[in-house]
Amino acid sequence: MEADELLVLVAGGDQKAFEELYGLVSGPVYGLVRRVVRDQAQSEEVTQEVLLELWRSAARFDPARGSALSWVLTLAHRRAVDRVRSARAAGEREQREALRAGLPAFDQVTEEVEAGLEREWVRRCLDRLTALQRQSVTLAYYDGYTYREVAERLSLPLGTVKTRMRDGLTRLRQCLGGVA
Repeated sequence: MEADELLVLVAGGDQKAFEELYGLVSGPVYGLVRRVVRDQAQSEEVTQEVLLELWRSAARFDPARGSALSWVLTLAHRRAVDRVRSARAAGEREQREALRAGLPAFDQVTEEVEAGLEREWVRRCLDRLTALQRQSVTLAYYDGYTYREVAERLSLPLGTVKTRMRDGLTRLRQCLGGVA
């Protein structure tokens, strides 16, 4: 049976027809919703809502106005757009409330905490370097000097500075777990 015929049977309460219709339309509905909503969990939820709405409102389908699949996908698109708008509005409300209360946004606080933890982690790893390695790495990466400028500043041959840098960066990478 085609979707149009199945939808007419579903409108009459035929559960077997709904199972068959579900099999035909659930994939396209999920695909459309996923493209609009983007989040997998939200997309699954919206798809379930659409299919439940399909069962409840099948009697509203008018075959003279288009195909069953078009009607179902229209329901899905509207529901997905509603979900996106609702999520956006909720985010905007939270931002307005945070501004009104004079509090930083949640994401900003999280980023500041994470950055502080990362700085502390790097600081501990720098402390594990030899003094000469730490001095070379600090001049190059924190003060912005080139290897040649570090060599001039420390009155050392360029090769020595490169060796210190390589060894220091290798130890930092090991300490940071390969993140660096």
